[in-house]
Amino acid sequence: MTGGPVEIFVSLQGWLLDRVVQPPLLALGLGSHLEMAFDGIEFFLCGVLQLAVAYLLLRPLEALRPIEVWPDRKAVRVDVLYSFLDRLGVIPLLMFVLLAPLFVLVDGWLRFAGFIPPQLEDLFPVLESWPLASFFAYLVIFDFAEYWRHRFSHSLNWWWALHAIHHSQRQMTLWTDSRNHLLDDLSNGFCFAVIALLIGVPPGHFVGLLIVVRTVENLSHVNARLSFGPIGEHLLVSPRYHRWHHALELPAGHQFRHGCNFAVLFPVWDRIFGTQYLIQDIPSTGLAHGPLPESAARSGFWRQQWEGIEGLLATIHPDPPR
Repeated sequence: MTGGPVEIFVSLQGWLLDRVVQPPLLALGLGSHLEMAFDGIEFFLCGVLQLAVAYLLLRPLEALRPIEVWPDRKAVRVDVLYSFLDRLGVIPLLMFVLLAPLFVLVDGWLRFAGFIPPQLEDLFPVLESWPLASFFAYLVIFDFAEYWRHRFSHSLNWWWALHAIHHSQRQMTLWTDSRNHLLDDLSNGFCFAVIALLIGVPPGHFVGLLIVVRTVENLSHVNARLSFGPIGEHLLVSPRYHRWHHALELPAGHQFRHGCNFAVLFPVWDRIFGTQYLIQDIPSTGLAHGPLPESAARSGFWRQQWEGIEGLLATIHPDPPR
């Protein structure tokens, strides 16, 4: 970016901190959180930019090269609401703020006891002088953890009852990325924040990691005939690759028990752990069966949240056989 846009962004960030965020923080005696609040404002503004970019670039792509065309897009509207809540709700940053004091206390106690928890820069000191390499290393670690978090959300019944909200959409678009149950979002934010704190991710890098991950996720759900090519499909999760993760049905005889293509950024994890499914066909998306009623694909935000709770409770206290 040129100096002009950067200066405008930083000025707006500073104005929001001084005029909107700082007064209530100081009034509540939370002045020590101003630096975190400054990063939170950056994330909020980046979320606004992501929404704008998604609409200006990805939405025209969906209109020009759609996989599916629906006469009624009512089911998509709720995903737009999810997207605004996700991009501007800063749930992961909230988890980071809530967990940071606890980790500082635990870290201080361990150090006092003579144990220094290893962090990424401690293990690889060269990363301190190579910020881009450090950022990429964080990204790889996060993506590896995200692969397993995502895979567990499909294999644990109680978690699947919540995550199924994300898969219930049969009109998958760029907005579907943010279609998640609030408890599922909370667990995702918790996992993301714990990993960040364990490996010592600076708050500024934390915001950048969130932006990269969510931008790729936004793209991977787009309703457009878009492929990254024979090589690119193996390097980064594409819309075609991820669509098979949302497939209404996998072909008969597939070897995957809980689904396929769990990777968020890098398909290599699916390749290594035997959950990769590569094929040129483009499937329909949604849930053919599962813990949610068929109406979940068309119901509103609060109804979907309640349906997820009902599914979760059913895994804890299933109805006795009759």
